Amino acid sequence: PRAAGLHEGIAIVGMGCRLPGGVETPEAFWEKLLAGFDGVRVLPDQRLRDLPPSDRHSAPRGAFLERVDEFDPTFFGLSPREVVVMDPAHRLLLETAWHALEDAGIVPAALFNQEVGVFIGGGTSNYMKLVEASGLDRNLYMATGNVPSTAAGRISYLFGLTGPSVAVDTACSSSLTAIHQACQSLRLQECRAALAGGVNLIVDADFTEMFANSNMLSEDGRCKTFDAAADGYVRGEGVALLVLKRLADAEREGDRILAVIRGSAINQDGPSGGLTVPNGPSQERVIRRALAEAGVQPSEVGYIEAHGTGTPLGDPIEVGALGKVFAERTDPLYIGSVKTNIGHLEFAAGVAGVVKLVMALQQGLIPPHLHLQQPNPHIDWASLPVRVPTAATPWAPNAARRIGGVSSFGFSGTNAHVVVEEAPAPEAAIRAAERPLHLLTLSARDDAALAAYARSYSDFLETHPELDLGDLTYTSHVGRSHFSHRLSVVADTAESLRRQLEQAEAGKVQQGVAGLTAPQVAFLFTGQGAQYSGMGQELYATQPVFRESIDRCAALLDGQLEAPLLELLGYTEEAAEQHIDRTENTQPALFVLEYALAQLWRSWGIEPEILLGHSVGELAAACVAGVFSLEDGLTLVA
Repeated sequence: PRAAGLHEGIAIVGMGCRLPGGVETPEAFWEKLLAGFDGVRVLPDQRLRDLPPSDRHSAPRGAFLERVDEFDPTFFGLSPREVVVMDPAHRLLLETAWHALEDAGIVPAALFNQEVGVFIGGGTSNYMKLVEASGLDRNLYMATGNVPSTAAGRISYLFGLTGPSVAVDTACSSSLTAIHQACQSLRLQECRAALAGGVNLIVDADFTEMFANSNMLSEDGRCKTFDAAADGYVRGEGVALLVLKRLADAEREGDRILAVIRGSAINQDGPSGGLTVPNGPSQERVIRRALAEAGVQPSEVGYIEAHGTGTPLGDPIEVGALGKVFAERTDPLYIGSVKTNIGHLEFAAGVAGVVKLVMALQQGLIPPHLHLQQPNPHIDWASLPVRVPTAATPWAPNAARRIGGVSSFGFSGTNAHVVVEEAPAPEAAIRAAERPLHLLTLSARDDAALAAYARSYSDFLETHPELDLGDLTYTSHVGRSHFSHRLSVVADTAESLRRQLEQAEAGKVQQGVAGLTAPQVAFLFTGQGAQYSGMGQELYATQPVFRESIDRCAALLDGQLEAPLLELLGYTEEAAEQHIDRTENTQPALFVLEYALAQLWRSWGIEPEILLGHSVGELAAACVAGVFSLEDGLTLVA
């Protein structure tokens, strides 16, 4: 029998990526995929100049990243001396880890000293070759900056994470194997959350020459997966990381769930035709095992993101294995490969496929597969239940839910497969009514970064005018780190907010610089005489936390007052003006209002260091301070 704890779903609650074509977010990646973009190009001139002269003549076509040399070491507390000899793949991982956590609405500082795991698929980019060619004196930073283990270890160290920290190298299946290990670690309770994914960077021509001389690379620089003209793959660069939690934890903690990993599996080719030769039966077994771990039938799967490198040997073997696993289907199984868009990201290939699949699940749409002109004649298309979508194709759910899979097969012989299901429908947000105004708070380490940050929000609002401002501004308060250079904007509509942010970019809006330490905040609770009928009524109508606090107090005071609390406060049609000014009513009403206001401020992250009260306000201050319980405080004031 399947043990529930070892098979529970793993929620993907955040994603970060840097991919070819200038892609820096999963949403931008999706837009590119729908447009059928091809990210293959000649190596950018700046990076060509960085190569040793001996490598420049053989600079390949590939799917390359822009600006891999840009990095702000002080943001992560690193010294320039350390960073200059650090593999830029490690730098990309640090930046992407930060972005992935932001995407999840998690402040990195909140994870300090927490059991959060890091699982990174990656090897070496050969950056050490460039470092040695520079003539710099050898030091320990060269070692720590250029070995795979520190790619994971440095993230854990700088973010203060104490869960498992593992670098995985199984060649092309590294990042998917890392995701599998992260899921297993979460299910075994070794960590409460995890960062998992991989990175690939091409900084010299050595491996490209080796692969080209072995006839592994496509002559025209295209991955023509499943096509008759398939003659090899094209190398690609990129980085992507997922933020993972146990599904039950993510639901309980109110996380935005992007998709759910239902099951995964890894295995090895074993005695095949050669170390790098794919093994069809092993691929078949790993997919069956992943489906079994997920508790999913083959008929429930609608799409497979194939390994699909576009090699004349690998494609027929992979499709044949899929045909055997899904042989009993009566409807077509869609298959495709992101390698036709961004090349083969090698160490990061699997996680790039997962990002594509998650976006397809969210949108209910399968993006087009490129470069398929003439189907490979070595694949028995007529008898296999597979279809390759060459145009954007609606994804109808099987058995009321969309489920897909991702395959990644390493030339080391290690195979991995992950089964991913669309996210469960989120619970409806509890809002009594929409608040009239919203406060957006942005911050950065300096003015230039703050202006760029404001611009990114402005651009986002321009393309998402329907966005819920309450959600956006709430995340800016509690789901983002707060730095010294700050900007706050109050607005009632997305358009108003966007216009003010544009003014902020131009320096026309007041910005502030915070001190190095947070200021102490005091809450002062008033005494009798400040009361009036209807006080707090708009907050009661628009703020769930305030309303919940008032309702809780009303229930506890039921029968202890001459009239129901909401009537005394003036919130009901039966409200009478004179009720609120009678001492026996005034004091409980003020206590309740002040208690509810304190809970509201605290829900916004404003915690008092000092509490002071006058008259009946002393009781409210003492209650919020924890001197006595709410129940005892209400009994005293009533």
